[in-house]
Amino acid sequence: MRIRAAVLEEFGQPLVVQEIDLAEPRRGEVLVRLVACGVCHTDLYTASGADPSGYAPTVLGHEGAGVVERVGDGVESLRPGDRVVTLFSPQCRECVHCLSPRTNLCLAIREQQNLGFLPDGTTRLSRDGEPIRHFMGTSTFAEYTVMPEIALAKIDAEAPLDHAALFACGLSTGLGAALYTAQVEPGSTCVVFGAGMVGLGAVAGCRIAGAEQIVCVDLSEERLALARGQGATETLAAGPDVVAQIVESTSGFGADFTFEATGRTDVMRQAVESARMGWGLCTVAGVAGKGETLDIVPRYLITGRRVCGSSFGGVKGRDQVPELVRMSMDGRLDVTPFLSHSLTLDQVNHGFELMEAQDGIRSVIAFA
Repeated sequence: MRIRAAVLEEFGQPLVVQEIDLAEPRRGEVLVRLVACGVCHTDLYTASGADPSGYAPTVLGHEGAGVVERVGDGVESLRPGDRVVTLFSPQCRECVHCLSPRTNLCLAIREQQNLGFLPDGTTRLSRDGEPIRHFMGTSTFAEYTVMPEIALAKIDAEAPLDHAALFACGLSTGLGAALYTAQVEPGSTCVVFGAGMVGLGAVAGCRIAGAEQIVCVDLSEERLALARGQGATETLAAGPDVVAQIVESTSGFGADFTFEATGRTDVMRQAVESARMGWGLCTVAGVAGKGETLDIVPRYLITGRRVCGSSFGGVKGRDQVPELVRMSMDGRLDVTPFLSHSLTLDQVNHGFELMEAQDGIRSVIAFA
């Protein structure tokens, strides 16, 4: 079938919206009609050429939600008409990682996915007979996409898809970091560094988990206001003296749980140093640049502080994304403030411009 899609032709250049070909789903695959797709920093990172694992041509986009149109042979958990969220982090439910409660990083299709292929080592996207690779196994900057069954989370039939799209990456990453990776405890003290999509999700996750004190740190007063709306009890302006302010604010001890959601290594260090002596846990959810390292003074670790990383918030996508979407439908989470701009597919490059200008939290492409 012919579809319109935003293709990354050359690194550092605008995406080109054009008609390309999409083949029918094969065994274990699903054809999805996209309804909404968030414009995420990871898409911009790859388009810029900064990602050493990037490739072109490819159809970018990974924060999608839509409706199942057709299924290939062997697909059992989905049928036409189901509403789904796309998962760049799949869940086969069978590999050693999926069977373990200690990680959400499925091994089933990781190798081929990282190369831009579907599980059988081929693509369904092409132009004039030449293959176009899939981005993060999703390629949602398009009217339709073909994806593996194990990379789609079936959600409530009444879920608004412009809201649901945010759970495909940024929002689940933040919520999950608090709820699943760190497992924030009721009555605890928490500090979140960064009030973008991931950081705001972490703030909300801390609130949902029952944290008593939630401090959010950011440079933008507008974003800090959004953090207060998600449950932050205090906000602080980012800066070199913020660790001392946090220690003072937390009765001189530091926080039980800290979260880093900026991708900056200097902020990661602040998050470690803001954690409480004895048992403080720092969860790093931000992605640092290629070759960057985190410098931690060992004294902070031997006095009981711990550091862990969190990919996609530790969320096991097919099982837990539907639960997170249900939270928003039940009123425990207000997603509306995150939806900053509604764009068409032809405006995808404007979405990148808005992101670079830090204008709003998330631009969402709405497909007609």
